[in-house]
Amino acid sequence: MCRMSTPSPPSLPAASASPEVTGIERALTRITYLSTRARQHERLMALAGVPLDRAAVALLRQISDTEPLRPGELAHRLGVEASHVTRQVQQLEKSGYVTRVPDPDDRRAQRIQLTSTGREAVDRIREAGARGMQMALAEWSPEELRQLATLFHRMVDDFLSYAVDDAEQEPAATAHSA
Repeated sequence: MCRMSTPSPPSLPAASASPEVTGIERALTRITYLSTRARQHERLMALAGVPLDRAAVALLRQISDTEPLRPGELAHRLGVEASHVTRQVQQLEKSGYVTRVPDPDDRRAQRIQLTSTGREAVDRIREAGARGMQMALAEWSPEELRQLATLFHRMVDDFLSYAVDDAEQEPAATAHSA
């Protein structure tokens, strides 16, 4: 009988996080909560004039940030099951936001790309979100905004780098026992 063990979680440093990092983690948790509230989403969609749920918006944003991708790759990038993406793509296709195009690397496969309606919807969503952020940060100086943008991009890049390093180490940590 062959048993598969579950991958062990990545190990954390033995020392506790600094107060600064703990404060950043708390602020990110608060910002995530605020940005993912249903009421906030409904408000953003009303401002943008786009009647889409959060999952559809996440999918449209991902597609707009990349070249057309296969549904499986979209699911991987969004961290969801492929069946979720398949259902969303079907709905977005019916609504005219996305279309399927042949995969140039494998004509049997398809990729998902935005239609002009989808591109316009993403542009309106981003514009409405930026206007709301502009209002919230109206008291910040241009220099403070530049610093925040620089540090946010640096943080995201470091998070992505850490996630890649972590993913590369996972297969080594996964053990199969007989």
